[in-house]
Amino acid sequence: MRLKTAIWVSAFLRRCGVEGMFGAVIRKGAEEAGAVHVIVNHLDGTCHLFSPAPGPSHDEDGERRSSADNVPPQGPAEAMALLERRQRADPDLWIVEVEDRRGTAGLCAT
Repeated sequence: MRLKTAIWVSAFLRRCGVEGMFGAVIRKGAEEAGAVHVIVNHLDGTCHLFSPAPGPSHDEDGERRSSADNVPPQGPAEAMALLERRQRADPDLWIVEVEDRRGTAGLCAT
């Protein structure tokens, strides 16, 4: 059984807060199964964008799989432009932003 998206986002933001990172929900999607896109703002004018990985949504340990969409890091405006296009195709998606100078907010890209 998979966690509802709303519960996963809440737990992710709590974990970020415990680790000293500020995070917030920019756009709330479907409570049960919306796709989660995470913008990791490096606070230097660049960011990484993590989106659901293609293929299975979870790995063999039950963890959500992510893929980095903008390598090398780009500006937040480019990430938001990409997410606006995706939002037109998937109105249920979530957008979460986390401020992390160190890099990935604990997300691993596949």
